[in-house]
Amino acid sequence: MAEICEENINEAKSPESPGLVIYNRYRRLSEELALLSREIMEALPDVAALYNPLEYADAPWREYLTRFCTGPRQIVFLGMNPGPWGMAQTGVPFGEIAAVRDWMGISAPVQQPRTPHPKRPIEGFSCTRSEVSGRRLWGLMQETYGTARECFQNLLVLNFCPLVFMAESGRNITPDKLPATYRTALEEACLRALTDSLQVLKPRYLVGVGAFATARLKGIPPRPEVQNPAPEVVQILHPSPASPAANRGWAEAVSAQLLAAGVWPPQRANPDRAEPQGDRISVSNSGK
Repeated sequence: MAEICEENINEAKSPESPGLVIYNRYRRLSEELALLSREIMEALPDVAALYNPLEYADAPWREYLTRFCTGPRQIVFLGMNPGPWGMAQTGVPFGEIAAVRDWMGISAPVQQPRTPHPKRPIEGFSCTRSEVSGRRLWGLMQETYGTARECFQNLLVLNFCPLVFMAESGRNITPDKLPATYRTALEEACLRALTDSLQVLKPRYLVGVGAFATARLKGIPPRPEVQNPAPEVVQILHPSPASPAANRGWAEAVSAQLLAAGVWPPQRANPDRAEPQGDRISVSNSGK
């Protein structure tokens, strides 16, 4: 792992700062989803537990936004929802523990969800499991930008839905597998929060990590009153180890997709600065 992101990063402390605006918008989303979450738990026997990392992992989630979202961003990457060994543990999208702790320099306290699942314990930064999707995504960002500071001056990564749905076995139930009534209500609330956040970020490119996220990005309603051109939506291969294509050189494939779409080469804050030396985030296919 390379050195922790450069010190003295200016955190956005003003109530009007983009990071806090987005943080507060997602707090409202959590409140909106609280009632819907209870309805889902009562109505769907297949859903044995439901986590909202924005509640119990509020501290690292807030630090991620206030530290790294200090203004508009050219690129916004969007995932589907938290994974059990990534954002569910750290509160950061695709939040593989080593990437968040050692590369981003975030290790804020993580509390417990309201109804812990015995097969999916929340251990926060003490968790020894590693999320392959997050390791691949942030490993690519580290190889491309060097430091987290450089990376987040150009982009931000979000998830469409903040909730984790689990079966009794601990299996992840993705939002697209919910019955239509609940799925529609969930997606409408999440889309409103995403749309509001993108108005703050003003990106040029929206990158959907996989087909689900890309479809949600394409569903953002147009805003005729906004003078800026609509951002371009680009789809990239999802880094999940469940995807055979992702296991055949995900970083190379996605770099080619981003280059072909004009999203990369990235803009560098200090293009002449030497790359940091040291260990990299592992991008191997082992683990889960």
